[in-house]
Amino acid sequence: MSGNSFGNIFRVTTFGESHGIAIGGIIDGCPAGLKIDLEYIQNELTKRKPGQSRITTQRKEEDEVEFLSGIFEGVTTGTSIGFLIKNNNQKSQDYSHIKDKYRPSHADFTYDAKYGTRDYRGGGRSSARETACRVVGGAIAKQILAHYNITINAYVSQVGDIKLLKHYNQLDLETTYNNPVRCPDKNLADVMFNFIDKTRKEGDTIGGIVSCVIKGTPLGLGDPVFDRLEADLAKAILSINATKGFEFGSGFDSVTKKGSEHNDEFFIENDTVKTKTNNSGGIQGGISNGEDIYFNVAFKPVATIMQKQNTVNTNFEEVTIDGKGRHDPCVLPRATIIVESMAAITLVDHLLRNRTSIL
Repeated sequence: MSGNSFGNIFRVTTFGESHGIAIGGIIDGCPAGLKIDLEYIQNELTKRKPGQSRITTQRKEEDEVEFLSGIFEGVTTGTSIGFLIKNNNQKSQDYSHIKDKYRPSHADFTYDAKYGTRDYRGGGRSSARETACRVVGGAIAKQILAHYNITINAYVSQVGDIKLLKHYNQLDLETTYNNPVRCPDKNLADVMFNFIDKTRKEGDTIGGIVSCVIKGTPLGLGDPVFDRLEADLAKAILSINATKGFEFGSGFDSVTKKGSEHNDEFFIENDTVKTKTNNSGGIQGGISNGEDIYFNVAFKPVATIMQKQNTVNTNFEEVTIDGKGRHDPCVLPRATIIVESMAAITLVDHLLRNRTSIL
């Protein structure tokens, strides 16, 4: 199986399965001399870990990361950073009922068709358990971005048809992780929580949207053809489990506007070129223009539902399947930190293409 690495200079490779002994990764290209805040990395993992509330999977994993190489006396050495996260709460028996059955809308059928074998224990490599490794890479990337005063904030802006209509400038994004839904509007977060919980009790799941804002990006990141910054961000974000859509800047709303309405006019402020509006989402011609970068990510409902469904088995016979095990009724609360992490990895990769050490 290929496709386990992301990035060019700052490159994150992950390994492991949902119910294997451990998951882990290797980070190549991290500059030497970066002081690593291990507590910060663990706090980032805590935002993603399961079992945080009744609207997330009840699998209990502490997600404690152990670094094996690349860090000496708290500082990066410039060599490969190896790390491990052990799986301590495996219940592989929960998946014995799907050993010979394909779960609807899961990777079971396509994996079997492509590789001729699959790890049915929680989906194996296709499980979102793998994303914990991305959060480790993202946490290190964020510590690099801090040197450039670049910040990334993702938040839940929609659950089902419940929408957060406020512009991100009207929100205190620092409060996003103060509630289990990860919505910076506390009142709306309560409504979203109750809706997700109601859906969970019905044995069903629900999707929604995670929005993300990147502030402080310098002018000039990205290239105008295949290495466009928004294209690399799209690939990074759409590699996350359960994503179904990516909307950058004005996105799909732009099709209703005329050029005279949509163009971002330039002006000078404090000897700096600025734009009066930001429909471009901070990137023009594939290159960052210094304005805020923002995008929306659509996540589908979790495929495993606690209801009987029709499917087929490995003998290509039509059968039924019952949902069992521990699963999220909605991925959004745990997805925000993963979106931030993949965005951070992408930005650092672009920042470091012409650098080998921290400024």
